[in-house]
Amino acid sequence: MAYETIKVERGQVGIITFNRPQALNALNTQMARELVAALEELELDDGVFAAVLTAEGDRAFCVGADLKERKNMTRAEMKKQRELFVRAFEAVVNFPKPLVAAVNGYALGGGCEFALGCDFIVASEKATFGLPEVGLAIIPGGGGTQLLPRIIGRARAKELIFTGRRIPAAEAYRLGLVNYVVPPEELMARTMAIMQEIVQNGPIALQQAKRAINLGLELDLHTAFALEAQCYNVCLATEDRDEGLRAFNEKRKPVYRNR
Repeated sequence: MAYETIKVERGQVGIITFNRPQALNALNTQMARELVAALEELELDDGVFAAVLTAEGDRAFCVGADLKERKNMTRAEMKKQRELFVRAFEAVVNFPKPLVAAVNGYALGGGCEFALGCDFIVASEKATFGLPEVGLAIIPGGGGTQLLPRIIGRARAKELIFTGRRIPAAEAYRLGLVNYVVPPEELMARTMAIMQEIVQNGPIALQQAKRAINLGLELDLHTAFALEAQCYNVCLATEDRDEGLRAFNEKRKPVYRNR
């Protein structure tokens, strides 16, 4: 598929890049549609073990919905767009492979929610995070009210959402919102170094580990252990598991093939 508002790179580490820097990578209808398609493309590509979500330019990761596009929309058109946007946010959260956000500027509203929907965040020192929706008399609608409390705790999340406050990368790190804060010029290099650590491992194991963690946190401990056993057994039945054992015994690096 040809993309206009995003860029897609394939490889063991797939890269999806928001590509509307002139609009601070604001989310419009076309970008939402293309993001859903790109995530599906990388999900179905067995050569992609993990992916990065990032943005073109150094001013903004994504500043949320493109309000200029919405200016002349009818309520029916806004409702239809809203359904598409929900699919885009869900596509990020439900992407089955490891997905890391590399945030390089403003991550506000829906942009912050896209980052929260990833497995973890690597942030530039210039990154700024915020969910300012209450200032527009709405609430975060891309998972912010659900994801942020799970990451930084209920009380801190309520404060940030109720005030609409923007926080710099250093504070986001202190709160546990981001895993790393790095100089802007090192953002992608550091992110890709982390990704290389990830993709040297079994791709099916990575997917099952992600599934066990994400679903298990919503379950009681007894049921979560049963889920973990189920995910473990999926790995046992793969050729990659056999290759991992052979490589260990032969004292060499495994060559995984995602099957």
